Amino acid sequence: MDHLLLKALKPSEYTEAADGYRALSGMADAARERIDKQITGAMRKANEGEAANEALKQLQRLAENFHYVQVECGLITGALDGFASEIAAPKRRLTGALDDAAALAYTVHKDGTVTYPAGGENTLTREPIPGGTVRGDNGLITGNGTNLTAPGLVPNNPQFKNPNPHHAKAVDIADRIAHAVREAREIDDRYGKALDKLKAAPGLTVDSKTWADVASDVGVVSTAAREYLKDLIPTGKSPAERKEWWDSLSAEEREEYKTAFPEAIGNLDGIPSTVRDEVNRERVPLLIAQLEGQSGEAAKEKLEGLKGIQGRLSAGSQPPMFLLGVGLEGNGRAIVAYGNPDTSKNVAAYVPGLGTKLDSEFADGTVKRAFDTATGAQKFDPSSSAIVWLGYDAPQSIDVMTTEDAERGALAYNSFLRGLSATNENADPHVTAIGHSYGSRLVGGATQQPGGIPGADDIILVGSPGVGVDKAESLGVGKEHVWVGAADNDFVTKLPSRAEAVVGVMGFFGGGPPGAYLGGEAADLGDDDIWFGKDPASKAFDANRFETLPGPELVQPSFPDVTDSKFDMEAHSNYFTPEAGKDRVSAQNIAAIVAGYPDYVSRETPR
Repeated sequence: MDHLLLKALKPSEYTEAADGYRALSGMADAARERIDKQITGAMRKANEGEAANEALKQLQRLAENFHYVQVECGLITGALDGFASEIAAPKRRLTGALDDAAALAYTVHKDGTVTYPAGGENTLTREPIPGGTVRGDNGLITGNGTNLTAPGLVPNNPQFKNPNPHHAKAVDIADRIAHAVREAREIDDRYGKALDKLKAAPGLTVDSKTWADVASDVGVVSTAAREYLKDLIPTGKSPAERKEWWDSLSAEEREEYKTAFPEAIGNLDGIPSTVRDEVNRERVPLLIAQLEGQSGEAAKEKLEGLKGIQGRLSAGSQPPMFLLGVGLEGNGRAIVAYGNPDTSKNVAAYVPGLGTKLDSEFADGTVKRAFDTATGAQKFDPSSSAIVWLGYDAPQSIDVMTTEDAERGALAYNSFLRGLSATNENADPHVTAIGHSYGSRLVGGATQQPGGIPGADDIILVGSPGVGVDKAESLGVGKEHVWVGAADNDFVTKLPSRAEAVVGVMGFFGGGPPGAYLGGEAADLGDDDIWFGKDPASKAFDANRFETLPGPELVQPSFPDVTDSKFDMEAHSNYFTPEAGKDRVSAQNIAAIVAGYPDYVSRETPR
């Protein structure tokens, strides 16, 4: 890339090429959809047996090929559009510099140097001051990237003031040319490498290795187009402004963003839920393929989690499932809704706690809690949706004793709910924030952010070790809208306060168990403080405590050998589960609150 090539380059030719690949991507998508929804369905109904099964396999293979073509052509579209958009700026700068040179009758050479004429007068000789030739950026940039010192080249030394009035103007023009070329080279190199990566292997086999390569391609294009994305996708704006931006796009532009930049669109708060779901469903196979090539326990866990989510997506459900976010950063990210949160009048967003990460247990257990809550709420009001929000790194071990994860997650949680406020189609949706275990500390932190939790009408805290405030009224929704579930055998709701822990340990070492008890009691006279502040289930906190079943005792004794006794955490995990042997009472109360039916909640006396 030199100034001559940049001058001749036409960005419109690259946008036209992008239009061609966009059309190919659309045709491939239409063909895949026809195979999946029309031909395959008709085949299944009309035929059976080995021949039919083999034909269906071939159709699936063909659909995968079309899917591959769709995604790759979409990536090429994004790369070409990105290049055309970014290269336009240095081309404008170059054109301006060349126009100024022409107006002043300066000569711009092939290597980017600028020759200017004689001008002014030598005060001693009365002769005209001779002209010269200058190179941009103090001679550091030339047409081929070398530092030339050709005869007659005048040094651009800032300490030497050339008396020729044309010199300074020529230096400015040469610098602008050099700057434009340098910027264009960086853009050309970045997109050139990305496009070079987008090559299909020979043959028609689209397998996990192929999708792993596609996942890599998505990352390469997104990285190459980072400036393009920064300028066009309003990542730094509010969710409401992002929603406004998305609504302003044409259908063609939306398709390009979804295909070429799925990670950005699929996880962007303020983008409609159906769009995020569509994009993230497409991303799941790519992320799975990406992980299948990795070793290590963390990759294996995330792989199992994604496969579990994929299985639930494929199986379908009622209420329908929406994948509102997914990613591999940290311990993994996943945001799953049951019922469309953009059309539902009642929306709940549940934050899980200690030990939660993107793994098989998340897909099989934690996600089901959102399903159970949505199903229960829809019995009160069919226009209800429930979400499990794993948009942060929940603590996995001893870090549960600190607030750092909660405080970081609170910002992301509020951004997500601010996005739902922007995309929900109802005038005043009923929003419930739910925090379980350490997730309740995150919800508590979110209430203390400026403006509190966006749109929240009710707050539910279950299995809580404290929320960081001492009064329900401090959570910003009115104490009558703060609900607490604390099973009698849930030890997390009975953790000692920090003062109790310190004084209790000192008492233990100073006077045995009685000393620990008395020392802890001295530190917390009302016994209503727990690890992160006042016990939400206590009278002092002054919230609504709803009824829960006690759950199994923490220690399950084994007779006659008590050394075989086991710890049972079920009382801490049953709040959302209506099945027999779990906690149907708590699950129904949570559902009634989410649906906006507080009169159907059975109450329990605070501690």
